[in-house]
Amino acid sequence: MADDTLEENPQTKLLTGVWATRSELFAKRKTELAQFRVDELVSSVFSNGPFYHYVFDVFDLDLFYVSQNVGNIHDLDPETLTFHDILNQIHPDDMDFVARAEATAIQFFQQKLGVEKIKDYKVSYCFRARVKGGTYHLFNHQAIVLTTDPEGGIGKALNVHTDISHLTDKNNYRLSLIGMNGEPSYLDIKVDDSAGHRQPSRPVFTEREITVIKLVAEGLTSAEIGRELSLSEYTVKNHRKRILKKADCQNMSQLVASCITEGLI
Repeated sequence: MADDTLEENPQTKLLTGVWATRSELFAKRKTELAQFRVDELVSSVFSNGPFYHYVFDVFDLDLFYVSQNVGNIHDLDPETLTFHDILNQIHPDDMDFVARAEATAIQFFQQKLGVEKIKDYKVSYCFRARVKGGTYHLFNHQAIVLTTDPEGGIGKALNVHTDISHLTDKNNYRLSLIGMNGEPSYLDIKVDDSAGHRQPSRPVFTEREITVIKLVAEGLTSAEIGRELSLSEYTVKNHRKRILKKADCQNMSQLVASCITEGLI
């Protein structure tokens, strides 16, 4: 599930250039992150595998907070780490997709959702990144805007990167905008797609089925899920059968991998 080591670094200007050409969407100064506990928000973000997180300021790409686990995954020193050090871990062949995914997300907010909704969405897509030892694993990227300036420009953002190579090595090269606070979600978006014609994605699964999938992804057995949800083991097994049939998947591992890459969980 890992590619051969590559010596070249990705063209990070592809991504930073996207932000530079759409400067009207971003804050013109530093924004404050008052009374906010990063770890509490991270605990609410789904991650199934080794992960790290960081907060950066889009104004000057300065890192505000970095979790220590970045050293275990990328062999980088969190004390001296820069935002560009993180970008340099992205597979050179995936950098163009990352830039286009960011551009498509921005277009969505500008043309369809409204920039005032930007803090109500989680942006999700996948890319390959270099890990300790020099090989490449598939990572799920999740981003949440934390602060905006008085004009609504994006300030600080939280990024969570989860190694999902134990689940799949297949990237669908799609973008998902996952609604929070009651907002509708837009899943499996083709990058560079026209935002104006995209409709909210109707959930494939019920809320209970999504909960079951998340618990399966966390490694719980049907009996343990039953105890967690106050259901019989028989009922949980029936849920699992219906879920697999709906998703047209052969097993739960395939299902979980599909749900993560599509941004469903």
